[in-house]
Amino acid sequence: MLEFENVSKSFWTGKQRKVILDRASFRVELGNSLGILAPNGTGKTTIINMMAGLEKPDEGEIRKTCRVSFPLGFMGGVVSKHSARENARFIARLYGLDPDYVEAFCRWLTGIDEYFDIPVGTYSSGMRARFTFSLLLALEFDIYLIDEGMPSTTDVEFNRKAGSILRDRLRNTTVVVVSHQPATLEKFCRTAAVLRDGQLHMFDTLEEAKRMYDYQS
Repeated sequence: MLEFENVSKSFWTGKQRKVILDRASFRVELGNSLGILAPNGTGKTTIINMMAGLEKPDEGEIRKTCRVSFPLGFMGGVVSKHSARENARFIARLYGLDPDYVEAFCRWLTGIDEYFDIPVGTYSSGMRARFTFSLLLALEFDIYLIDEGMPSTTDVEFNRKAGSILRDRLRNTTVVVVSHQPATLEKFCRTAAVLRDGQLHMFDTLEEAKRMYDYQS
């Protein structure tokens, strides 16, 4: 379970205080994936980062009684001067997994051949996205965090393989996905919420959330 209790978060923009969450309380139960609809610039990434433990709330408490992933596409922990092979093995050790397995899985899924053994800092944005997504799928979590869906790459074979693995994984796990597009949530969730002016409005169905979101857009 992942639970927010009276969580508040805001930022000072230099001119005004931008409220992301205002005393929000909700929970994500295992087996019940959650989609959050929010316009751009309202704090979708901040909420995902708080779920992952990358950012702390100003007030309130966030409880986790399960394994929650880092956000899809997150590059934290990946050292640019090290190769994908070195990074994969290092992160495997952090999570107590077999480095040989994680390296082999990422090498196969990314399909970047000899580039797997050169520094990540030399990669194109597409290659970096493929590597970070492969790391996410190599590690097993109870809840996966996705900000706006799968990374966009031009590699059709990677998208096919990664999408297939993610769909299989989600049959036995839970996902939290945030997006400004309802169509993105339809791929993953039945339960949804709408983020507006610091308030998170929870709905039993995605259709109910879409109606509120469309009405206020």
